[in-house]
Amino acid sequence: MREVNVTRARGAAMRRIHVGNALSAFGLGFTVPYLYVYVAQVRGLGSVTAGLVLAVFAVAALVVLPFAGRAIVRRGPLPVLLAALVLAAVGALSLGVSGQSATVLLSAALLGAGQAVMQPALATMIVDCSDTENRSRAFAMQFFLQNLGLGVGGLIGGHLVDTTSAASFTLLFAIEAAMFLVLVAVLATVRMPRAPRMADAPGSAGRGSWRELLGNRAMVQLCVLGFVLFFACYGQFESGLSAYGVEAAGISTSTLGTALAANTLMIVVAQFAVLKFVERRKRSRVIAAVGLIWAVAWAVAGYAGLGHGSQAMATAAFVSTYALFGLGEAMLSPTLAPLVADLAPDGMAGQYNSAFALVKQLALAIGPAVGGPLAASLHGPYIVTFLLFSLGITVLAVRLGRQLTEVQDRPWAGRSRVVRQGGAPAEAVAGAEA
Repeated sequence: MREVNVTRARGAAMRRIHVGNALSAFGLGFTVPYLYVYVAQVRGLGSVTAGLVLAVFAVAALVVLPFAGRAIVRRGPLPVLLAALVLAAVGALSLGVSGQSATVLLSAALLGAGQAVMQPALATMIVDCSDTENRSRAFAMQFFLQNLGLGVGGLIGGHLVDTTSAASFTLLFAIEAAMFLVLVAVLATVRMPRAPRMADAPGSAGRGSWRELLGNRAMVQLCVLGFVLFFACYGQFESGLSAYGVEAAGISTSTLGTALAANTLMIVVAQFAVLKFVERRKRSRVIAAVGLIWAVAWAVAGYAGLGHGSQAMATAAFVSTYALFGLGEAMLSPTLAPLVADLAPDGMAGQYNSAFALVKQLALAIGPAVGGPLAASLHGPYIVTFLLFSLGITVLAVRLGRQLTEVQDRPWAGRSRVVRQGGAPAEAVAGAEA
């Protein structure tokens, strides 16, 4: 009976976490696509200040994430998440009413710091409320709701925004802040299951936890792989790849929006169909397959800008590139985050999630700085460079697989090894399935 109650409590907590993911993504969707226009044009602060605002988001994340991991491990993910939500709400609301460069940058720093801490905190809550059997599905649902929320929020925000009216942008940021505060109310009543914390272990220290993480060879290799993944894909979406599309393929700005919509649609449509395929495959092989899919995506992008087909063919190829990236993302969502969780020792999930989020933010900060100028001026080398990076993902994934235990690489095999229904040993069943 106690086990049933614990399972029900975990299920109730997970449902609220998923609602929280959707609400936060919905709020972000209202403002993220229009931030540059708001700062540069609506507030009249110029492109330099707008660029600095985008840079502040990345810098704020890089500053707070090393401390966020320790806080999550020591205090638990829920208190840290609630504090981050309040901080993000204050930043969003103040950004919506700021008219001076200094206040805009400060507001962006608060919003960026809050957003950055949300990611590992929510991921750790999912880890605490799931087990190996259902963790991949839980993270797939998180990614699905995030993309759905971003898409719906961006669509509604696009109909509310008016570039001639600062008040319309103030409304958008106010809605974003309200979503964060609603999320505080939704999650404040969540009853998290008891999970080990760093404070429970005598003699534990933040510095020691980082030393332990860096001593985990598989986790270090996963962080290197994660950097390449985020650098070669997410770090190019709104910088290098879009610049390449406009300059080399003659893509219009409206087509860029269509390409991003195709990416989101692919994720929403394919996520759970892909999940059934991913759940029974080695995680390292799934990541390796993503590298091959993204290599094809870059080759298709190369045809769009460097081929000699019609403009219609170039446009179709460019939109297909974003769709292929979405397919790879759908395969990664139930793979990467659960693998980070399985590599983390008891009580260290928050530290490992924060470290991986830090790697992601670093890649997202460097990716546009490298890809943007390269894509705008050297079209052929740009495509070749990131095609090779994608193939590098495959190589790194295969090497990572050699560092993983069988249960880490194939968690479903570890579950089935106990005893199958009817008393058949897993080895026999596995042999029959092969």
